[in-house]
Amino acid sequence: TAAHNLIASVLDNRLHFKDTALDPNFVLWKRVLDSNDRALRSIQLGEEGRGISRRSGFDITAASEVMAILCLAEGIEDLRDRLDRILLGFTAKGEPVWARDLEITGALLAILRDALMPNLVQSMEGVPAVIHGGPFANIAHGCNSVLATRTALSGADYVITEAGFAFDLGGEKFHHIKCRTSGLAPAAIVIVATLRALKMHGGVALEELSRPDEGAVERGLENLAAHLDAAALFGRTVLVALNHFPTDTAEENAVVRRYCEGRGVPCLVSRGYADGGPGGAELAEAVMAHVQSQGQTPLPMLYQLGDSLPQKIEAIATKIYGADGVDFTANARRKLELADAQGWSSLPVCMAKTQNSLSDDPSRLGRPRGFRITVRDFEFAIGAGFVVALTGNILRMPALPRRPSAEHIQVSSDGSISGLMAG
Repeated sequence: TAAHNLIASVLDNRLHFKDTALDPNFVLWKRVLDSNDRALRSIQLGEEGRGISRRSGFDITAASEVMAILCLAEGIEDLRDRLDRILLGFTAKGEPVWARDLEITGALLAILRDALMPNLVQSMEGVPAVIHGGPFANIAHGCNSVLATRTALSGADYVITEAGFAFDLGGEKFHHIKCRTSGLAPAAIVIVATLRALKMHGGVALEELSRPDEGAVERGLENLAAHLDAAALFGRTVLVALNHFPTDTAEENAVVRRYCEGRGVPCLVSRGYADGGPGGAELAEAVMAHVQSQGQTPLPMLYQLGDSLPQKIEAIATKIYGADGVDFTANARRKLELADAQGWSSLPVCMAKTQNSLSDDPSRLGRPRGFRITVRDFEFAIGAGFVVALTGNILRMPALPRRPSAEHIQVSSDGSISGLMAG
């Protein structure tokens, strides 16, 4: 947050003193705040009639390109190069203006030097975990840092890393962005499913998800099937972990187990939340057994960097989402021409899409068919090293619900806090 906003403040300072060729009408860099606040999505900077006044806004910190850069940097020099390559906007003649033009990379490195170091923490049972970085999974690549993964691999026989927002977003980006950039490759893929989610995709309302409904679980398996099909494209053993909730029934679990058995996919129930380590032991042993029985092969990619941006997006949309094809708005096509002219088309694609559906329409649950993906715009995260394709109504600054969780939190006279898990 501090590094991102330093760029913003120095940028505006340069504009104030007319010490930059950057056109105020073509500034791309916003500010960030680690808070959900819809009022900050669009703001007026400066006082009209006094100096430079322009429209801008805030993103949430997890959507900052600096967060993505931190999570992909291999070390201090790579971090320096990536910060230099941040695209801030354009001149009146359409020439790019970069963060290096502000001459503050040293200051940015001073802020981020210690943040670049992975954080070692532990579970309640003393299991080590490296927690480092959190880029938004539906606007950035949704994985922890490369340095965190390398650190964990240097000290453990097995490392589990999360790729957020299901396989269509997190899993795809993990492979095409994090693994391609770093050379890392997984030995196995675990799809985490819940009966609640399967019932939701089977048409059950949110408030009814706790009720047993084997039929809804059966209908929701179409969604799980789509993720299993997508994961299988990357040539690794795929397992399913059923994350257990207290309201789950043995009969509902059996529906999922039978389906996975029919596909030859191991399916294990994980009770780690309720039972701690012993609750996940069976799953862990199954993963280890399958990893040990598999030889490591090169990680296949669904597109090559030399492909055009439309070809890359088409490959993701058709092979991962199950779309019939991709459409581009007039605005998106203009950005494609810009990318070609600037040489940015050779970068990986980071799809910005709803996490609620395999399509770009959040209301289409299950496994939608007969749909196309519409790309409405592009953003260029040159420092992070990818091009963001915007679909649907994806917002970089989330909002609060009608009754936010903050309204349930209380502190008693003895200092005890309650209500943190309400809702």
